[in-house]
Amino acid sequence: MLTISAIPAFSDNYIWCLADTDTGKALIVDPGQAAPVQRHLAENGLNLDTILVTHHHPDHVGGISDLVKEYPDCRVTGPAESPFKGNTNNVHPGDEVVWEDVTFQVMSVPGHTLDHIAFFTDVEISGRPALFCGDTLFVCGCGRLFEGTAAQMLESLKSLRELPGTTAVYCAHEYTLANLRFARSWLPDDHELEAFEQQCKELREAGKPTVPSILENEKRLNPFLRWDDPVVVGAAKRYCTDQGLPADSDTAIFAAIRHGKDNF
Repeated sequence: MLTISAIPAFSDNYIWCLADTDTGKALIVDPGQAAPVQRHLAENGLNLDTILVTHHHPDHVGGISDLVKEYPDCRVTGPAESPFKGNTNNVHPGDEVVWEDVTFQVMSVPGHTLDHIAFFTDVEISGRPALFCGDTLFVCGCGRLFEGTAAQMLESLKSLRELPGTTAVYCAHEYTLANLRFARSWLPDDHELEAFEQQCKELREAGKPTVPSILENEKRLNPFLRWDDPVVVGAAKRYCTDQGLPADSDTAIFAAIRHGKDNF
């Protein structure tokens, strides 16, 4: 039986733990800190044998060296073309990663960083296909463009938007309420977005995560996946007029939304 758990780290990171309760084996995604993972594994009697890495930022890889010292047989799987050199198993977009009975497809999703990849499986985990997308797609948001371009991020999000709508989106940060404040400022008349914001506020007040989200909801609510939605396009064009930015393509519309969030 497979279970999945969010391990909180730093102030707002989530490290994901996929566990096979029959074998006691565990897979960890983006362990920026070792100590929270070590506690979780010990408390649940799990043996770490695989780490998945989506990109090289320290809050995603900072705990790997200590974890590998404790679990020397652990396989570290991450992007081959990356500043992070701690992988034992380099992968490229289009490759498959097999863990227990789960096969992950490796997807190229540059934008936040140039080496960013995502891991998708259509094997149901907690009843849904699963996407581990690091800092590419958030609940009602997307990652900042630290290394890539708006055009690259748009193509990355297009590939994620094409995944099954039932997919659970396991992103790496609890940015939801901040993302929703921005989304609501652009789309104040979106009542579905308003209701979702209230739902997320209640979750956070109860000390519960808003992650994972469901892709079909992101496609309906997340402005960064709605670059071709007439309502979002209209808001973006008004913003572009105010800011003197172009608004003549999907890329320009997406770039305007990202610019708006960066300066919100």
